[in-house]
Amino acid sequence: MDIRSKTAIVTGAGSGLGAAISEALIREEVSAVYGLARTTSDLLSIQKKLGEHFIPVTLDITDRDKVVSWIQQTFSQNVFPDILINNAGVGSFGRIDEMAPEDWYTMVNTNLNGLYHITSEAVKLMRKKKGSSHIINIGSILGTTSQAEGAAYSATKFGMNGFSEALFKELRGDNIKVTCLNPGSIETGFFKTSGIKPHENMLQPNEVADTLIHVLKTPDNVLINELTIRPLNPKAPV
Repeated sequence: MDIRSKTAIVTGAGSGLGAAISEALIREEVSAVYGLARTTSDLLSIQKKLGEHFIPVTLDITDRDKVVSWIQQTFSQNVFPDILINNAGVGSFGRIDEMAPEDWYTMVNTNLNGLYHITSEAVKLMRKKKGSSHIINIGSILGTTSQAEGAAYSATKFGMNGFSEALFKELRGDNIKVTCLNPGSIETGFFKTSGIKPHENMLQPNEVADTLIHVLKTPDNVLINELTIRPLNPKAPV
């Protein structure tokens, strides 16, 4: 896809990988990046850095009614999203018999229900547009394997991988690509509840964002439906 002048939606855009993806898209001359997150101040800071092509949208994707309302107000039969990056996600780690039920429900509601809310509405528009579209779901290495005290998070990310696999088969005839990107540890502090401290040998957000751009720019008849990215040496420096 030639992504210049395209319109993109990035969830979880207020910090970390979502912010890096938004910056990479604007660097590649995407015409508009709708950055979704729950915290307005984070989004405004990103907009100040990236400029007017980054459009902040304060939105909780777990609220289906608000997602539907925003999509209907922003897009139309003639104005479509070309790119959807499902990056928003939360993670809590701990023994399953000690984990608070609300932590489980928060992960399921964000990582799976929120994924469904935004994707189902975007696809309704993408199916009607001319030219190709691309949905990239940011999964995790813990959606392909797991670790002790990661059962809850892995359940949602394995679910995202299954969702992505089925969706690419469902939508390929509509000229819509679906990719699940499964990164290993990224230096964002995301895994702090697991006891893993961020360090420089982890993947850097801009490295993952640059890989995502490469996937988006593949020729229209080339589909990378799944990609795992790992740090070569994941051990913390001594």
